[in-house]
Amino acid sequence: MASPPRLLVLGFAMIILIGAQILALPVSAASGERTPFIDALFTSTSATCVTGLVTLDTGTHYSTFGQGVILVLIQIGGLGFMTMATLFAFFLKRKISLKERLILQEALNQSDMEGIVRLVRRVVLYALTIEASGALLFSVRFLFDMPPGKALYYGVFHAISFFNNAGFDVMGEFRSLTDYVDDPLVNIVTMLLIILGGLGFVVLSDLTDWRNKKRLSLHSKVVLSMTGFLILFGAVVIFAFEYSNPGTMKPLPLGSKILSAFMQSVSPRTAGVNTLDLAGLRQATQFFIVILMFIGASPGSTGGGIKTTTFAALLGAVWAMIRGREDVVMFKYRLAQERVNKALTLTLLAVALVIVATMILSTTEDHHFLMILFEVTSAFGTVGLSMGLTTQLTLTGKVIIILMMFIGRLGPLTLGYALAPKQERALYRQAEGKIIIG
Repeated sequence: MASPPRLLVLGFAMIILIGAQILALPVSAASGERTPFIDALFTSTSATCVTGLVTLDTGTHYSTFGQGVILVLIQIGGLGFMTMATLFAFFLKRKISLKERLILQEALNQSDMEGIVRLVRRVVLYALTIEASGALLFSVRFLFDMPPGKALYYGVFHAISFFNNAGFDVMGEFRSLTDYVDDPLVNIVTMLLIILGGLGFVVLSDLTDWRNKKRLSLHSKVVLSMTGFLILFGAVVIFAFEYSNPGTMKPLPLGSKILSAFMQSVSPRTAGVNTLDLAGLRQATQFFIVILMFIGASPGSTGGGIKTTTFAALLGAVWAMIRGREDVVMFKYRLAQERVNKALTLTLLAVALVIVATMILSTTEDHHFLMILFEVTSAFGTVGLSMGLTTQLTLTGKVIIILMMFIGRLGPLTLGYALAPKQERALYRQAEGKIIIG
Protein backbone atom coordinates (compact mmCIF):
# COMPACT_ATOMS: atom_id res chain seq x y z
CA MET A 1 0.00 0.00 0.00
CA ALA A 2 1.31 3.45 -0.92
CA SER A 3 2.07 5.71 2.04
CA PRO A 4 -0.29 8.67 2.81
CA PRO A 5 2.33 11.26 1.72
CA ARG A 6 2.81 9.44 -1.59
CA LEU A 7 -0.93 9.25 -2.19
CA LEU A 8 -1.23 12.99 -1.46
CA VAL A 9 1.50 13.80 -3.97
CA LEU A 10 -0.07 11.58 -6.64
CA GLY A 11 -3.55 12.95 -5.93
CA PHE A 12 -2.52 16.58 -6.28
CA ALA A 13 -0.48 15.81 -9.41
CA MET A 14 -3.46 14.05 -11.02
CA ILE A 15 -5.83 16.94 -10.27
CA ILE A 16 -3.32 19.44 -11.69
CA LEU A 17 -2.90 17.44 -14.93
CA ILE A 18 -6.67 17.04 -15.39
CA GLY A 19 -7.16 20.76 -14.75
CA ALA A 20 -4.41 21.63 -17.23
CA GLN A 21 -6.01 19.51 -19.95
CA ILE A 22 -9.38 21.25 -19.46
CA LEU A 23 -7.87 24.75 -19.31
CA ALA A 24 -5.99 24.10 -22.55
CA LEU A 25 -9.26 23.45 -24.41
CA PRO A 26 -10.64 26.22 -26.71
CA VAL A 27 -13.83 26.41 -24.60
CA SER A 28 -11.78 27.58 -21.62
CA ALA A 29 -10.38 30.61 -23.43
CA ALA A 30 -12.32 33.80 -24.13
CA SER A 31 -10.89 33.86 -27.67
CA GLY A 32 -12.07 30.29 -28.39
CA GLU A 33 -8.52 29.19 -29.22
CA ARG A 34 -6.41 26.56 -27.47
CA THR A 35 -4.20 27.80 -24.64
CA PRO A 36 -0.55 26.62 -24.78
CA PHE A 37 -0.29 23.58 -22.52
CA ILE A 38 2.57 25.00 -20.44
CA ASP A 39 0.45 28.06 -19.59
CA ALA A 40 -2.59 25.88 -18.84
CA LEU A 41 -0.39 23.68 -16.62
CA PHE A 42 0.98 26.77 -14.88
CA THR A 43 -2.53 28.09 -14.18
CA SER A 44 -3.82 24.68 -13.06
CA THR A 45 -0.87 24.25 -10.67
CA SER A 46 -1.30 27.76 -9.34
CA ALA A 47 -5.03 27.22 -8.72
CA THR A 48 -4.73 23.73 -7.20
CA CYS A 49 -1.82 24.85 -5.03
CA VAL A 50 -3.85 28.01 -4.14
CA THR A 51 -1.03 30.32 -5.19
CA GLY A 52 -2.29 32.95 -7.64
CA LEU A 53 0.71 33.41 -9.91
CA VAL A 54 -0.48 33.50 -13.53
CA THR A 55 1.21 33.81 -16.91
CA LEU A 56 -2.13 34.76 -18.52
CA ASP A 57 -4.61 37.24 -17.06
CA THR A 58 -7.49 35.32 -15.47
CA GLY A 59 -10.05 38.06 -16.07
CA THR A 60 -9.40 38.57 -19.79
CA HIS A 61 -7.83 35.39 -21.19
CA TYR A 62 -10.16 32.75 -19.76
CA SER A 63 -13.84 32.37 -20.56
CA THR A 64 -16.51 32.08 -17.87
CA PHE A 65 -16.17 28.29 -18.20
CA GLY A 66 -12.38 28.50 -17.79
CA GLN A 67 -12.74 30.75 -14.75
CA GLY A 68 -15.22 28.25 -13.31
CA VAL A 69 -12.68 25.45 -13.74
CA ILE A 70 -10.07 27.60 -11.97
CA LEU A 71 -12.53 28.23 -9.13
CA VAL A 72 -13.20 24.49 -8.71
CA LEU A 73 -9.45 23.80 -8.63
CA ILE A 74 -9.01 26.51 -6.00
CA GLN A 75 -11.72 24.97 -3.80
CA ILE A 76 -10.30 21.47 -4.16
CA GLY A 77 -6.76 22.69 -3.57
CA GLY A 78 -7.68 24.86 -0.60
CA LEU A 79 -9.70 22.28 1.30
CA GLY A 80 -7.68 19.34 0.01
CA PHE A 81 -8.83 16.69 -2.44
CA MET A 82 -9.21 14.13 0.37
CA THR A 83 -11.55 16.49 2.22
CA MET A 84 -13.66 16.84 -0.92
CA ALA A 85 -13.62 13.07 -1.47
CA THR A 86 -14.72 12.53 2.13
CA LEU A 87 -17.55 15.01 1.60
CA PHE A 88 -18.83 12.92 -1.31
CA ALA A 89 -18.51 9.80 0.85
CA PHE A 90 -20.76 11.49 3.44
CA PHE A 91 -23.39 12.15 0.77
CA LEU A 92 -23.19 8.53 -0.40
CA LYS A 93 -23.35 7.38 3.25
CA ARG A 94 -20.17 5.37 2.78
CA LYS A 95 -17.93 4.46 5.71
CA ILE A 96 -14.52 6.18 5.84
CA SER A 97 -11.81 3.49 5.80
CA LEU A 98 -8.68 3.43 7.96
CA LYS A 99 -6.52 4.12 4.90
CA GLU A 100 -8.59 7.19 4.07
CA ARG A 101 -8.35 8.39 7.66
CA LEU A 102 -4.56 8.10 7.50
CA ILE A 103 -4.48 10.21 4.33
CA LEU A 104 -6.80 12.78 5.93
CA GLN A 105 -4.51 12.92 8.94
CA GLU A 106 -1.56 13.70 6.65
CA ALA A 107 -3.55 16.16 4.52
CA LEU A 108 -4.86 18.13 7.53
CA ASN A 109 -1.47 17.98 9.25
CA GLN A 110 -2.84 16.28 12.37
CA SER A 111 -0.76 14.37 14.93
CA ASP A 112 -3.35 11.57 15.30
CA MET A 113 -6.58 10.26 13.76
CA GLU A 114 -8.83 10.96 16.74
CA GLY A 115 -11.82 13.05 15.65
CA ILE A 116 -10.46 13.39 12.09
CA VAL A 117 -13.83 12.73 10.38
CA ARG A 118 -15.58 15.18 12.70
CA LEU A 119 -12.92 17.77 11.83
CA VAL A 120 -13.57 17.22 8.10
CA ARG A 121 -17.27 17.98 8.62
CA ARG A 122 -16.32 21.18 10.41
CA VAL A 123 -13.81 22.11 7.72
CA VAL A 124 -16.51 21.99 5.04
CA LEU A 125 -19.05 23.81 7.24
CA TYR A 126 -16.61 26.60 8.16
CA ALA A 127 -15.43 27.03 4.57
CA LEU A 128 -18.91 27.24 3.06
CA THR A 129 -20.20 29.58 5.79
CA ILE A 130 -17.26 31.98 5.58
CA GLU A 131 -17.19 31.94 1.77
CA ALA A 132 -20.93 32.59 1.56
CA SER A 133 -20.66 35.51 3.99
CA GLY A 134 -17.76 37.00 2.04
CA ALA A 135 -19.57 36.51 -1.27
CA LEU A 136 -22.65 38.33 0.03
CA LEU A 137 -20.65 41.33 1.29
CA PHE A 138 -18.57 41.54 -1.90
CA SER A 139 -21.67 41.26 -4.11
CA VAL A 140 -23.44 44.09 -2.29
CA ARG A 141 -20.36 46.32 -2.69
CA PHE A 142 -19.82 45.43 -6.37
CA LEU A 143 -23.47 46.29 -7.14
CA PHE A 144 -22.40 49.95 -7.08
CA ASP A 145 -19.87 49.31 -9.89
CA MET A 146 -21.46 46.66 -12.15
CA PRO A 147 -24.72 44.89 -13.12
CA PRO A 148 -26.27 42.53 -10.49
CA GLY A 149 -25.33 39.28 -12.27
CA LYS A 150 -21.72 40.32 -12.67
CA ALA A 151 -21.57 41.64 -9.10
CA LEU A 152 -22.78 38.29 -7.76
CA TYR A 153 -20.29 36.38 -9.92
CA TYR A 154 -17.41 38.63 -8.86
CA GLY A 155 -18.49 38.33 -5.22
CA VAL A 156 -18.55 34.52 -5.26
CA PHE A 157 -15.30 34.19 -7.22
CA HIS A 158 -13.27 36.51 -5.02
CA ALA A 159 -14.72 35.21 -1.75
CA ILE A 160 -13.69 31.62 -2.60
CA SER A 161 -10.33 32.73 -3.98
CA PHE A 162 -9.41 34.92 -1.00
CA PHE A 163 -10.61 32.53 1.72
CA ASN A 164 -8.55 29.75 0.14
CA ASN A 165 -5.61 32.18 0.04
CA ALA A 166 -5.40 31.69 -3.74
CA GLY A 167 -5.15 35.34 -4.80
CA PHE A 168 -6.83 34.81 -8.19
CA ASP A 169 -8.99 37.69 -9.36
CA VAL A 170 -11.10 38.48 -12.42
CA MET A 171 -10.67 42.26 -12.33
CA GLY A 172 -8.60 42.06 -15.52
CA GLU A 173 -5.23 43.43 -16.66
CA PHE A 174 -3.45 41.99 -13.59
CA ARG A 175 -4.89 44.85 -11.49
CA SER A 176 -5.83 42.75 -8.44
CA LEU A 177 -7.58 45.14 -5.98
CA THR A 178 -5.58 48.29 -6.80
CA ASP A 179 -8.83 50.03 -7.84
CA TYR A 180 -10.13 49.52 -4.28
CA VAL A 181 -7.07 50.72 -2.37
CA ASP A 182 -9.15 53.23 -0.38
CA ASP A 183 -12.34 51.14 -0.06
CA PRO A 184 -12.77 50.08 3.62
CA LEU A 185 -15.39 47.37 2.97
CA VAL A 186 -13.45 45.56 0.22
CA ASN A 187 -10.19 45.78 2.17
CA ILE A 188 -11.61 44.64 5.52
CA VAL A 189 -13.65 41.76 4.05
CA THR A 190 -10.63 40.64 2.00
CA MET A 191 -8.33 40.71 5.04
CA LEU A 192 -10.84 38.81 7.19
CA LEU A 193 -11.21 36.11 4.52
CA ILE A 194 -7.44 35.77 4.19
CA ILE A 195 -6.86 35.64 7.95
CA LEU A 196 -9.65 33.13 8.60
CA GLY A 197 -8.40 30.92 5.77
CA GLY A 198 -4.83 31.17 7.03
CA LEU A 199 -5.47 30.39 10.72
CA GLY A 200 -6.13 26.71 10.07
CA PHE A 201 -9.29 24.72 10.58
CA VAL A 202 -8.09 23.29 13.91
CA VAL A 203 -7.84 26.82 15.30
CA LEU A 204 -11.25 27.78 13.90
CA SER A 205 -12.71 24.66 15.54
CA ASP A 206 -10.98 25.54 18.81
CA LEU A 207 -12.38 29.08 18.71
CA THR A 208 -15.87 27.75 18.04
CA ASP A 209 -15.64 25.47 21.09
CA TRP A 210 -14.19 28.18 23.32
CA ARG A 211 -17.59 29.17 24.72
CA ASN A 212 -17.98 25.66 26.16
CA LYS A 213 -14.36 24.83 27.04
CA LYS A 214 -13.24 28.32 28.17
CA ARG A 215 -9.72 27.41 27.08
CA LEU A 216 -7.62 27.22 23.93
CA SER A 217 -5.06 24.59 23.01
CA LEU A 218 -1.37 25.48 22.95
CA HIS A 219 -1.42 25.23 19.16
CA SER A 220 -4.23 27.81 18.89
CA LYS A 221 -2.53 30.17 21.34
CA VAL A 222 0.73 30.07 19.38
CA VAL A 223 -1.04 30.50 16.01
CA LEU A 224 -3.21 33.41 17.16
CA SER A 225 -0.41 35.26 18.97
CA MET A 226 2.09 34.81 16.12
CA THR A 227 -0.50 35.76 13.48
CA GLY A 228 -1.48 38.90 15.38
CA PHE A 229 2.15 39.88 15.92
CA LEU A 230 3.15 39.37 12.27
CA ILE A 231 0.15 41.35 10.96
CA LEU A 232 0.69 44.29 13.33
CA PHE A 233 4.48 44.34 13.03
CA GLY A 234 4.26 43.94 9.24
CA ALA A 235 1.80 46.83 8.92
CA VAL A 236 4.01 49.13 11.01
CA VAL A 237 7.13 48.30 8.97
CA ILE A 238 5.38 48.70 5.60
CA PHE A 239 3.72 51.95 6.72
CA ALA A 240 7.09 53.36 7.85
CA PHE A 241 8.91 52.40 4.62
CA GLU A 242 6.18 53.43 2.18
CA TYR A 243 4.67 56.51 3.89
CA SER A 244 6.66 58.96 1.76
CA ASN A 245 7.00 56.80 -1.37
CA PRO A 246 5.42 58.76 -4.28
CA GLY A 247 4.91 55.50 -6.20
CA THR A 248 2.72 53.90 -3.53
CA MET A 249 1.40 55.58 -0.34
CA LYS A 250 2.39 59.23 -0.56
CA PRO A 251 -0.61 60.37 -2.68
CA LEU A 252 -3.08 58.56 -0.37
CA PRO A 253 -4.86 60.13 2.65
CA LEU A 254 -3.81 58.88 6.09
CA GLY A 255 -6.72 56.44 6.45
CA SER A 256 -5.99 54.80 3.12
CA LYS A 257 -2.28 54.59 3.99
CA ILE A 258 -3.09 52.66 7.18
CA LEU A 259 -5.57 50.44 5.32
CA SER A 260 -3.10 49.63 2.55
CA ALA A 261 -0.31 48.97 5.08
CA PHE A 262 -2.45 46.35 6.81
CA MET A 263 -3.54 44.83 3.49
CA GLN A 264 0.06 44.48 2.30
CA SER A 265 0.94 42.94 5.68
CA VAL A 266 -1.91 40.40 5.62
CA SER A 267 -1.65 39.46 1.93
CA PRO A 268 1.93 38.05 1.94
CA ARG A 269 0.66 35.44 4.41
CA THR A 270 0.01 33.38 1.22
CA ALA A 271 -2.98 35.29 -0.23
CA GLY A 272 -1.53 37.13 -3.23
CA VAL A 273 -3.85 40.15 -3.17
CA ASN A 274 -2.41 43.64 -3.47
CA THR A 275 -3.82 47.17 -3.41
CA LEU A 276 -0.46 48.87 -4.03
CA ASP A 277 1.83 48.51 -7.05
CA LEU A 278 4.38 45.95 -5.83
CA ALA A 279 6.96 47.00 -8.41
CA GLY A 280 6.73 50.55 -7.03
CA LEU A 281 7.54 49.52 -3.45
CA ARG A 282 10.92 50.39 -2.00
CA GLN A 283 13.46 47.55 -2.07
CA ALA A 284 13.44 47.33 1.73
CA THR A 285 9.65 46.77 1.66
CA GLN A 286 9.93 44.21 -1.11
CA PHE A 287 12.54 42.24 0.84
CA PHE A 288 10.45 42.46 4.02
CA ILE A 289 7.48 41.03 2.10
CA VAL A 290 9.75 38.17 0.97
CA ILE A 291 10.29 37.33 4.66
CA LEU A 292 6.55 37.43 5.37
CA MET A 293 5.85 35.19 2.36
CA PHE A 294 8.46 32.69 3.52
CA ILE A 295 6.85 32.42 6.97
CA GLY A 296 3.36 32.06 5.48
CA ALA A 297 0.15 30.96 7.19
CA SER A 298 -0.56 28.30 9.84
CA PRO A 299 -0.65 24.48 9.73
CA GLY A 300 -3.84 22.81 8.49
CA SER A 301 -4.91 25.99 6.68
CA THR A 302 -5.37 26.96 3.04
CA GLY A 303 -2.02 28.78 3.10
CA GLY A 304 1.62 27.82 2.57
CA GLY A 305 5.08 28.87 3.76
CA ILE A 306 7.04 27.27 6.57
CA LYS A 307 4.07 28.14 8.83
CA THR A 308 3.71 30.43 11.85
CA THR A 309 4.19 27.60 14.38
CA THR A 310 7.49 26.61 12.75
CA PHE A 311 8.70 30.20 12.99
CA ALA A 312 7.53 30.40 16.61
CA ALA A 313 9.37 27.17 17.49
CA LEU A 314 12.59 28.54 15.96
CA LEU A 315 12.25 31.82 17.85
CA GLY A 316 11.59 29.84 21.03
CA ALA A 317 14.67 27.70 20.49
CA VAL A 318 16.86 30.77 19.93
CA TRP A 319 15.45 32.46 23.05
CA ALA A 320 16.00 29.31 25.13
CA MET A 321 19.60 28.99 23.91
CA ILE A 322 20.34 32.66 24.66
CA ARG A 323 19.00 32.20 28.20
CA GLY A 324 20.95 28.99 28.69
CA ARG A 325 17.84 26.81 28.95
CA GLU A 326 17.44 23.33 27.50
CA ASP A 327 13.66 23.45 27.03
CA VAL A 328 11.64 25.58 24.62
CA VAL A 329 8.68 26.85 26.66
CA MET A 330 5.55 28.50 25.26
CA PHE A 331 2.56 29.52 27.36
CA LYS A 332 3.95 27.42 30.25
CA TYR A 333 4.19 24.29 28.09
CA ARG A 334 7.45 22.61 27.07
CA LEU A 335 7.85 21.73 23.40
CA ALA A 336 9.09 18.23 22.63
CA GLN A 337 12.59 18.24 21.11
CA GLU A 338 11.21 16.31 18.14
CA ARG A 339 8.98 19.31 17.30
CA VAL A 340 11.91 21.73 17.42
CA ASN A 341 14.00 19.39 15.22
CA LYS A 342 11.13 19.15 12.73
CA ALA A 343 10.83 22.95 12.61
CA LEU A 344 14.57 23.30 12.00
CA THR A 345 14.56 20.60 9.30
CA LEU A 346 11.58 22.11 7.50
CA THR A 347 13.11 25.60 7.55
CA LEU A 348 16.49 24.47 6.25
CA LEU A 349 14.85 22.45 3.46
CA ALA A 350 12.72 25.46 2.52
CA VAL A 351 15.73 27.80 2.51
CA ALA A 352 17.67 25.33 0.34
CA LEU A 353 14.80 25.03 -2.15
CA VAL A 354 14.40 28.81 -2.43
CA ILE A 355 18.15 29.30 -2.85
CA VAL A 356 18.49 26.63 -5.56
CA ALA A 357 15.44 27.85 -7.50
CA THR A 358 16.61 31.46 -7.25
CA MET A 359 20.07 30.54 -8.54
CA ILE A 360 18.59 28.66 -11.51
CA LEU A 361 16.21 31.52 -12.41
CA SER A 362 19.04 34.02 -12.02
CA THR A 363 20.69 32.15 -14.90
CA THR A 364 17.64 31.65 -17.11
CA GLU A 365 15.82 34.97 -16.52
CA ASP A 366 17.34 38.35 -17.36
CA HIS A 367 15.95 40.29 -14.39
CA HIS A 368 17.02 41.81 -11.08
CA PHE A 369 17.93 39.39 -8.30
CA LEU A 370 15.32 40.75 -5.86
CA MET A 371 12.56 40.34 -8.45
CA ILE A 372 13.57 36.70 -8.96
CA LEU A 373 13.85 36.01 -5.22
CA PHE A 374 10.43 37.61 -4.75
CA GLU A 375 8.89 35.38 -7.43
CA VAL A 376 10.46 32.16 -6.12
CA THR A 377 9.47 32.84 -2.51
CA SER A 378 5.95 33.76 -3.63
CA ALA A 379 5.70 30.42 -5.44
CA PHE A 380 7.09 28.39 -2.53
CA GLY A 381 4.85 30.17 -0.02
CA THR A 382 1.88 29.69 -2.41
CA VAL A 383 1.34 33.45 -2.11
CA GLY A 384 0.79 34.69 -5.64
CA LEU A 385 2.27 38.16 -5.32
CA SER A 386 4.50 39.19 -8.22
CA MET A 387 6.57 42.17 -9.22
CA GLY A 388 5.77 41.48 -12.87
CA LEU A 389 8.13 38.58 -13.61
CA THR A 390 5.52 35.82 -14.06
CA THR A 391 4.34 36.90 -17.50
CA GLN A 392 7.95 37.20 -18.72
CA LEU A 393 9.20 33.80 -17.58
CA THR A 394 11.01 31.54 -20.03
CA LEU A 395 9.93 27.91 -20.46
CA THR A 396 12.55 26.82 -17.91
CA GLY A 397 11.42 29.54 -15.54
CA LYS A 398 7.79 28.41 -15.79
CA VAL A 399 8.74 24.81 -15.03
CA ILE A 400 10.79 25.85 -11.98
CA ILE A 401 7.96 28.02 -10.61
CA ILE A 402 5.45 25.18 -11.22
CA LEU A 403 7.66 22.83 -9.18
CA MET A 404 8.04 25.41 -6.41
CA MET A 405 4.27 25.91 -6.17
CA PHE A 406 3.73 22.14 -6.04
CA ILE A 407 6.38 21.61 -3.35
CA GLY A 408 5.16 24.64 -1.41
CA ARG A 409 1.56 23.37 -1.27
CA LEU A 410 2.47 19.84 -0.20
CA GLY A 411 5.36 20.87 2.03
CA PRO A 412 9.02 19.82 1.65
CA LEU A 413 8.72 17.19 4.40
CA THR A 414 5.62 15.55 2.89
CA LEU A 415 7.32 15.40 -0.49
CA GLY A 416 10.46 14.02 1.15
CA TYR A 417 8.48 11.31 2.94
CA ALA A 418 6.74 10.45 -0.35
CA LEU A 419 9.94 10.10 -2.38
CA ALA A 420 12.16 8.51 0.27
CA PRO A 421 12.36 4.70 0.43
CA LYS A 422 10.73 3.04 3.42
CA GLN A 423 13.07 3.16 6.41
CA GLU A 424 13.38 0.39 8.98
CA ARG A 425 13.34 1.46 12.61
CA ALA A 426 16.86 1.72 14.05
CA LEU A 427 17.65 -1.00 16.55
CA TYR A 428 20.46 0.92 18.25
CA ARG A 429 21.89 4.41 18.75
CA GLN A 430 25.45 5.52 18.02
CA ALA A 431 27.79 6.67 20.77
CA GLU A 432 27.49 10.38 21.56
CA GLY A 433 30.15 12.68 20.13
CA LYS A 434 30.89 16.39 20.48
CA ILE A 435 31.66 19.15 18.02
CA ILE A 436 32.35 22.83 18.61
CA ILE A 437 29.45 25.13 17.59
CA GLY A 438 29.80 28.88 17.01
